[in-house]
Amino acid sequence: MLRRVKDLRGFAIRATDSEMGQVEQFYFDDETWAIRYLVTNTGGWLVGRQVLISPIAVTETDWEGKQLEVALTKQQVENSPDIDAHKPVSRQREAEYHSYYEYPYYWGGPLLWGPADRSRDVVRSRAGKPLRAAMAADGDSHLRSTNEVTGYHIEATDGEIGHVEDFIVEDETWAIRYMLVDTRNWWPGKKVLVSPQWIKRVSWTDSKVYIDLSQEAVRNSPEYDESALVSRQYESSLYDHYGRPRYWS
Repeated sequence: MLRRVKDLRGFAIRATDSEMGQVEQFYFDDETWAIRYLVTNTGGWLVGRQVLISPIAVTETDWEGKQLEVALTKQQVENSPDIDAHKPVSRQREAEYHSYYEYPYYWGGPLLWGPADRSRDVVRSRAGKPLRAAMAADGDSHLRSTNEVTGYHIEATDGEIGHVEDFIVEDETWAIRYMLVDTRNWWPGKKVLVSPQWIKRVSWTDSKVYIDLSQEAVRNSPEYDESALVSRQYESSLYDHYGRPRYWS
């Protein structure tokens, strides 16, 4: 199921022994466009400390109760490597984090989560036998904050069309399937979805996303309805409009 990132903000994180905080923001990697960490504010429990929770740990999502259940204890989280969520997270720090929890490196395999397509597949694999990280943690981290990228301008092949308002995430894989683009400065009231597959490049220094679509194509695309969940029927009409291959095919 596809959900807006902003709808997940404020969700309670429930450890196996009690509640331990609330979701504040998200880190995604700019190569695969998948959510890699939930930045959690621990409130009065760990004063002044934010912690990162990998979607690998999420076992259940209660949308009505606004709660994420995770296969972690509070002690595990308290003893986890201290990562400053206000600074860029290095690949070395990520490696320490994954080694501590015995998670596979998501950058250490051909699939979205390294050895698996979905974060829940990793959880199931770990239930039978712990998965150890198998690759060296070299190279630069590609983590970006959803808060930081919200507001980036979207540039079509022939001019600007709007700005990033939110992200649409698949709740099984934690893949970002779309950016929600507000086009109000060009077409009042209209919001559209743009897939990361249609991005040509991103200028992180200029806060701008360049897409391989024309202004006219975006203007005539199926409009996003904020009052409804994104259905497969709507997605099909979107991909048919742009003549692009569907990610689920």
